[in-house]
Amino acid sequence: MINEIDSESLHERIASGEGVLLVDIRTPAEIAQGAIPDALQLPMHLIPVRMNELPKDRDLVLYCRSGARSYQACAYMMQQGYDRVLNLRGGIIAWARHGYPIA
Repeated sequence: MINEIDSESLHERIASGEGVLLVDIRTPAEIAQGAIPDALQLPMHLIPVRMNELPKDRDLVLYCRSGARSYQACAYMMQQGYDRVLNLRGGIIAWARHGYPIA
């Protein structure tokens, strides 16, 4: 079972200063069109190679365009022993639809 978070809940957690780490797994071309501020950029194909750079003791919120790829990435990371990964339901599309900031 993959844990998910919606845009409203994520926005509240960021606003309240909770130490969530956003991980944008889209391609550099997609990221160039806009990203959630302060997100770490880690394209999906590099997760197996660079996953060890991500902390296991913090909530990690993975997102992509629509939430489908980040869902798969969360499943993979959970298999690798990460139990604090969350998928941003609806991806950056849902985030933008709520009018939340994009840099």
